[in-house]
Amino acid sequence: MPSNTSARDSQNYSVPFAILTGLFFMWGFITCMNDILIPYLKDVFDLNHTQAMFVQFAFFGAYFVGSLVYFLVSARSGDPIGRIGYKNGIIIGLLLAAVGTALFYPAAALVSYPFFLAALFVLGLGFTLLQIAANPYVAILGSERTASSRLNLAQGFNSFGTTIAPVIGGYLIFRYFSDAPGADSVRIPYLVFAGLFVLMAIAIRMAHLPEFTGSRSAERGTGALKHRHTILGMMAIFMYVGAEVSIGSIMISFLGLEEIAGLEPVDASHFVSIYWGGLMIGRFLGAISLSGVRPGRKYAIMILIPVVAFAAMIYLQSWEVAQVYGIFLALSRAGFFIGRSLPARTLLVFALASAALLAIALATTGSVAMWTIIGIGLFNSIMWSNIFTLSIAGLGKDTSQASSLLVMAIVGGAILPVFQGAAADGFGVHASFFVPLLAYLYIAWYGWKGYIPKHGKREV
Repeated sequence: MPSNTSARDSQNYSVPFAILTGLFFMWGFITCMNDILIPYLKDVFDLNHTQAMFVQFAFFGAYFVGSLVYFLVSARSGDPIGRIGYKNGIIIGLLLAAVGTALFYPAAALVSYPFFLAALFVLGLGFTLLQIAANPYVAILGSERTASSRLNLAQGFNSFGTTIAPVIGGYLIFRYFSDAPGADSVRIPYLVFAGLFVLMAIAIRMAHLPEFTGSRSAERGTGALKHRHTILGMMAIFMYVGAEVSIGSIMISFLGLEEIAGLEPVDASHFVSIYWGGLMIGRFLGAISLSGVRPGRKYAIMILIPVVAFAAMIYLQSWEVAQVYGIFLALSRAGFFIGRSLPARTLLVFALASAALLAIALATTGSVAMWTIIGIGLFNSIMWSNIFTLSIAGLGKDTSQASSLLVMAIVGGAILPVFQGAAADGFGVHASFFVPLLAYLYIAWYGWKGYIPKHGKREV
């Protein structure tokens, strides 16, 4: 980590930050493609909900395995990112991701579900290294006080990728390549993704990304495990990623229920896009809310963003859809006001809002249940960034190791969807949403008390 914070505060890192936002966009796009793969592979291989959720288990399980290996290496031999640098870590992650997406081609040719899962595992390993390197790198590209703002902004571009992925992926897989035999609909799209990852690796290799004093230290040990708020933050990340992925993964099946909307997969994918689009909108709002922008300008921008989102919803969907979604836009804006630009307080408010929306969805049917589930995307928005920055606050030399632990906790995206899939098979898709409800209640507790360091103070 940097040894001179004031020097960081005075530097302009707009160019390297812009490069990293492109990276965040790409891995958001590919990650959200899993929501399209699940119903597609479910049909191709005649899987039940639990078996189909192994798509997420393989992908996010790689985060756990990769992060565990990283943590053990750092404890024994020193932080790997500290030795190879953030830039090289990102490049290696991109090349691994390229290998994973390229493996979809032989998996489709062999029509093998296990091969698809293996390809997703390799892809997940690549994203693991990207997460370990890129998230703390964004956090230290400037003042620690505005770290949550920068990470929310980068995650906003990540969410732009998750927003357009269901629409583009749904069109390519369910329509454009729908006549392809077996599993061939995914061969060409994922081969293109592999090429894009290679091109990004070349671009980053040629770009100038700054190094920081002390970033190459190789201190051994398990110092990150000594921090209470980091350990509790791991569980918060586990719950957040698990809940978010569970909802997105089962949403197409949920919207296909006759008592909800009775939509076909290609039509339901558009509403999955709105769900993920909520994260994009909320993260851009969070970037402004948690930034150092002066109050008058901050409030003006935070009014403008929902207005633009509302207008875009009218243009892309319809006036009726925009009217309903406008309610959730207003609620999320109120949540930021209650959060008072404080990361922990905002996390508490948004987690409670998500839990309340899930409770309403469980108790209702039709358009009410449909829209309360879709609206959760807006409240998921700031959770990753706020949990992550609260969990690494004040860690100094232990930051990269703590980052690997937090990325390890992304395994929640592997485990909770399987639990929800099992609940869907046992109790029905609608009733299965009690699984993410429990996750949000823990996140709310973390934003209330869990984030406080052992000898730290609460936000005021």
